[in-house]
Amino acid sequence: MIQWFILALAVWVVAFMVNLWLVQRNDFLSRLAMPITLGVALIVLWEGIVLGFDVSPIVLPAPSSIWARFWAETPTLWADFVQTFVGGALSGYIMGCGAGFVVAVLVDRSPFLRAGLLPVGNFIAALPIIGIAPIFVMWFGFGWESKAAVVVAMVFFPMLINTVAGLQSADAMQRDLMRTYAASYPQTLLKLRLPSAAPFIFNGLKICTTLALIGAIVAEFFGSPIVGMGFRISTGAGRLELDMVWATIVVAALAGSAFYGVVALFEKRVTFWHPSQRR
Repeated sequence: MIQWFILALAVWVVAFMVNLWLVQRNDFLSRLAMPITLGVALIVLWEGIVLGFDVSPIVLPAPSSIWARFWAETPTLWADFVQTFVGGALSGYIMGCGAGFVVAVLVDRSPFLRAGLLPVGNFIAALPIIGIAPIFVMWFGFGWESKAAVVVAMVFFPMLINTVAGLQSADAMQRDLMRTYAASYPQTLLKLRLPSAAPFIFNGLKICTTLALIGAIVAEFFGSPIVGMGFRISTGAGRLELDMVWATIVVAALAGSAFYGVVALFEKRVTFWHPSQRR
């Protein structure tokens, strides 16, 4: 069976040489093809190692068995996706980021809140989510509400800190210029400070995409109806169904990557004028 490993190693070497050639082309198609080539080579190498060294599926299942389980359990994985991503992560993301943005505008307006709330926020943001999640499950029950609450706790303060930093990024000369125009605070906020803060706000939104999914999955470890990615991972690991665990991880990775990509694409559309978007 060692020939599978040698074959996979040969595929890896070929993929490496192809990537070296693609780097020299440096066009759009080459930049798109490089991560695909590397990803396919890694999967082939993974398959070759499992088959070549006869690795137990309990330790590391082969990508082919994960793929087979993925298609066989598609309805179950879809139900888990809806419960975890739509019910917990997305709802908590909208509520947490929205609240973080509104509070950041209030904090920027009030020196008292800036001096008092931000240190408390940094302290609360440092609390371990593993300790908070079971408390929220006891408070809000086993449904999506407790998962959304955990997500709100995870995304609120990163969004708050990034938005406050962005609102303070407009320099003194720009603010003085707005004062010479006799601009009111709402006018300065809408026409100067929020556009200046846009890259910081989108950085916060992008960071929170991954935090939201992690928070929803972790919360399901501490109590969930018989559906959800966290529930599926914990029960699959307990039953030694590692192919099901990996299939759930693949769904979570795809959902997280797509969510991040949508926010990044929206950022490019909205902040196309900013120097950070220029090549």
